[in-house]
Parts: sequence; C-alpha cells; structure tokens
Amino acid sequence: MMVIAVMTAITVAGRAAFYMVPNVKPMAALTILSGIGLGGEAGFLIGALSMLVSNIFFGQGPWTPWQMMAMGMLGMLSGLIFKRDTPCDKKKLFGICLFGFVAVLVVYGGIMNPASVLMYQESVNWEMILSAYGLGLPFDLIHAVGTVVFLLVGARPILKKLKRVTEVIR
Repeated sequence: MMVIAVMTAITVAGRAAFYMVPNVKPMAALTILSGIGLGGEAGFLIGALSMLVSNIFFGQGPWTPWQMMAMGMLGMLSGLIFKRDTPCDKKKLFGICLFGFVAVLVVYGGIMNPASVLMYQESVNWEMILSAYGLGLPFDLIHAVGTVVFLLVGARPILKKLKRVTEVIR
C-alpha cells in the first residue's frame, strides 16, 4: 500500500513539475512503469489515483472520472502485457516505448477525445465524435511522444527500484 501511495505521489509531482509544457507530462510513463513493476491492479490504482489527486491542484470537473479511467487503463494494460520478472534489456525497453506510444495515442486519447463530446453536447452524433478524434490527434501525438521520452529516460532505473522493493516485500 505504501508503494502505491509513493508512486502516486511521484506521478502527481511529475504532473505538477511539467505543468507549463502542454501535453508533455511523465504521468503516463510513470503509470505504465508502475503497472509493469507492480502489476496491473496496482498500475490501475496509481493511474486513477494520480489523476484524482493531481486534479485537486489543476481543477476537478466532469472530466476527472474519464481521466481516472483512461490513465488507470494504461496501468492495467501495461501490467497485463509485460512480465515483472524479465529484465529491462534493449528489446524490452523498445517494447515498453512502443506500447507507451500506442497506448497513449489509442487508449488515453481514445477515451478522452469522445469524452469531451459526451460531457458537453446534448445530442451527440458520429460526426462530433470523429471531429473530436481529429482535433485531438495533434495533442495526443505530443502526449505520446513525451511519454516515449520519459520512458526512455526512466524505465530502467524505475523498474530496477520497483523490482528491489517488491523483492523486499515478498
């Protein structure tokens, strides 16, 4: 429980540290690494809680549950796809970065883009949803590339520390 709280706090601090750069935040990368290092359930909790807590600083609204679900899904999927026991060699790092890019683009953007239409439109149609995807694509690409950069920088040290912590706990 303490590890989940600490990783959530680090993720929230990462969002706060990069608040001035639009869509370039280490949140998705830290959530993905938490899911890989601690398992899918913990990854979901860290992703969802980090959005809830960070929105205390950045503003709560009807988008908060959508963000919690989207970020939590990144943690859950990363925990289900990647094994904790394997070392983080170059091949696995490439796979983590590729997963991070695609997951942020498809999963996070795929949830948040139509959510913006569903939250603010009374009568929703397919044109609105497709327009939201089209308008959100440049922002999703920036978010995905930023996530890859943070994964490249932080994957090995963070996974190494999470592995050490989980070995001590067991």
